[in-house]
Amino acid sequence: MATNPYSDLPAERFWRKVVTNLPPFAVDPRPRSPFAIGLTDKVATGGSCFAQRVAEALREAGFNYHVTEGAGADMPTDEVRERQFGTFSARYGNLYYTRQFTQLFDRAYGLFTPELSVWEREDGRYVDPFRPTVEPAGFATPAQVEAARVDHFARVRELFETLDVFVLTLGLTEGWRWRADGAALPLAPGVAGGSYDPALYECVNAGAAEVLGDLQGFLDRLWSVNPAARVIVTVSPVPMIATYMDRHVMVSNSYSKSVLRVAAGEVCASGDPRLVYFPAYDLVTSNVNAGRYYNDDQRTISEAGVRHVMRSFLATFAPDRAGPPLAMSSLSAEYQSTTGVICDEEEIERSVA
Repeated sequence: MATNPYSDLPAERFWRKVVTNLPPFAVDPRPRSPFAIGLTDKVATGGSCFAQRVAEALREAGFNYHVTEGAGADMPTDEVRERQFGTFSARYGNLYYTRQFTQLFDRAYGLFTPELSVWEREDGRYVDPFRPTVEPAGFATPAQVEAARVDHFARVRELFETLDVFVLTLGLTEGWRWRADGAALPLAPGVAGGSYDPALYECVNAGAAEVLGDLQGFLDRLWSVNPAARVIVTVSPVPMIATYMDRHVMVSNSYSKSVLRVAAGEVCASGDPRLVYFPAYDLVTSNVNAGRYYNDDQRTISEAGVRHVMRSFLATFAPDRAGPPLAMSSLSAEYQSTTGVICDEEEIERSVA
């Protein structure tokens, strides 16, 4: 029989062999990881709200979740959550937009000091424009905002320099900037502080080249202070909550996720053994699942979806801790829950209610 370039390829390269006729929960597009995660490895997370689901799952799976900006032992549990201690590895809040990653590093290391330093809220309290929801009560003075920022940056530097593995989740391409110096913000002014003035702020929608540049720029910065750091890049499967572009939000979401997926794929195609793309987005959003991994709002990810992602994650990076394949009868037991996930983006809907 004649041969062709496809003749000797493994089964995973053929849709019919690894997707068709498989139950959805058994589809597993995990990559061949260039590294494993050990029990003592310090695993950190950053990114969009889906990154919090990853952080929760890492803790549950017994990974050494690395937090450098934690709460005191006597702080009540509700306050710990409200003030976002442990939500991410440091209290930087949601990092939706890739420019936020590069600028977080530059601000923490004194390489960039934005002109914008504080937002005043309607109640007269002040917040940090770059993480406006981490202190629900706000601050009494701008000086308190700055003092908290100095301590936060120390914890960020500690995080970048001591982590072993960073799970980086890309969320959006749309974002808001301060026009004067391009400082990237997690939320539009007026949503959780400040006031909108189009002469001072602009909305941007990054293209693939910009996202790729920012992503590579962050990796280069991280490796400059921690050359051994391993990075797992993912794309959030959570659709955007609102778009500022003049079109249907579904169209904007498709654009945003496509750009992020392309950039993630390109940066991870370098072959660097410290870097790998993990297909959480691909697994959750695939047509194979017929939307069953979304809750009724068609946006938040069900517990079943998160568990499927983490089964694949464990099999990829910690096969010694991966359990047996999930039986068909067990799927219904994977209850749906998103309690405890903090999504700054939801402030947009609250602000216009």
